[in-house]
Amino acid sequence: MSVHEILADSSVSVTELKKNPMAAIDAGNGFPVVVLNHNKPAFYCVPASAYEALMDKLEDQELNEIADSRAGQKAIRVTLDEL
Repeated sequence: MSVHEILADSSVSVTELKKNPMAAIDAGNGFPVVVLNHNKPAFYCVPASAYEALMDKLEDQELNEIADSRAGQKAIRVTLDEL
């Protein structure tokens, strides 16, 4: 027997997803829903708002890493006219 980690609070089967896709997504109440195929996670349905929030967080993390890598570098003073 193999164990599969489920990273969502709600799940639906592929069959349920095929019958009514929007009901399957709504089952997550705005959060990801894992879609199971033969009781194994096949993929996750993520609502658009949750996906957008995830992309924003990833972008923020990337920008923080850039800022951290530049920390301690000599600052260059410029005026608005020079930009």
